[in-house]
Amino acid sequence: MPNFLLAVAGFVLATVALGLVRVLRGPGDADRIMAIQLLGTGGTAALLLLAEAMAAPAAVDLALLLALLAPFVSVAFVKSVPGGREA
Repeated sequence: MPNFLLAVAGFVLATVALGLVRVLRGPGDADRIMAIQLLGTGGTAALLLLAEAMAAPAAVDLALLLALLAPFVSVAFVKSVPGGREA
């Protein structure tokens, strides 16, 4: 089972690497911020898979921290867009 989890974590990290290309070459800021959200979600998933495969409970704490910080990036982006609607 750990080999399967490691393979899935590798696939998730490959997907995250493709998202990194979008961050670097994205046509617009919104595309880049969505790719950064993918990095946060994929990073969380990969950390959780690796924590389970390697029986490392400290990685779970790091994954939860990453999952908690990711929404703040979206909020900061929306607040910084000029001409955005006020809530």
